[in-house]
Amino acid sequence: MFKTLTVLPYNQLRRNRYFYLRYDGFYAALFAALIVLMAAADWPGLAPTWSPTLLWVLPLACYAQILCSVVIHNCTHGNLPRPINRLVGELCGLVVLTRFASWEIIHQRHHRYSDDPIKDPHPVEPSYWKFLFHTVYNVEHQLQTLYFELYGDTPETRLYERRRAWVSYATNILLVVTWWMLLGPAGFLAVFVPASIVGFLHLVHFNWSTHNGMSKEGDYRPVNLDEGLFKVGNLLFFGIYMHENHHKRPDYFNPARYRAAARTWKVVPAEAGASLDGVGALRADELGPKEPATPV
Repeated sequence: MFKTLTVLPYNQLRRNRYFYLRYDGFYAALFAALIVLMAAADWPGLAPTWSPTLLWVLPLACYAQILCSVVIHNCTHGNLPRPINRLVGELCGLVVLTRFASWEIIHQRHHRYSDDPIKDPHPVEPSYWKFLFHTVYNVEHQLQTLYFELYGDTPETRLYERRRAWVSYATNILLVVTWWMLLGPAGFLAVFVPASIVGFLHLVHFNWSTHNGMSKEGDYRPVNLDEGLFKVGNLLFFGIYMHENHHKRPDYFNPARYRAAARTWKVVPAEAGASLDGVGALRADELGPKEPATPV
């Protein structure tokens, strides 16, 4: 049990082809139980009706949403103490609505194939808004592609992935309903929803800008940004815009503290099957034998 709570999801998926169904199934049962308990207790919600106080809470909620993305990013790389790394990542995943497994698995793939136009889950393109749309669409596609790489692209695995996707969508709906009931209508609509939108737009812009999305020449690669509002962002969010540093040393919680000799650095996408040691999240003791790819 303890190892389950300390091993990162990608490593568990490598060992167990049914990991995602078990993971989503656990959360679906948890959310359903919480919904039933709150309904039975006639829970009114933390903020059932509108209050001007919510206007003061909203900026703090926006900051918390962005900060949760920063922390879950670090948990993806195992940058918190191991006994709490997975737990903190799971809690932050509930706030940003993705849940930790999807965040971690997709981000590991991003580091493995950074700026590869096919295999990177969010390869940069000139338009921020097109990048945003393709990011939303591409996440599910890349999750399926990863599964096929691990367990084969067969009619059986494709059927499994369709079922897995529907279970995942249903689990997310239950998570949203849980937040609705916990916060109450006013708290959910006036605070949680706008803060979630701001947090998501910021996350996408962060990915776009720190991979040189503003380049007129299409020179897309991790870059360090530390001027103007980016400097403020580094102060508020532990150096997140020092992204070239992060790709060099993902084991730094605050990449602004990594001061390497200034040099031009070009991304070279990894070959399929390349080692993930440099990602900073895999540990040899976590990689047990992978289950055989038997039909569902």
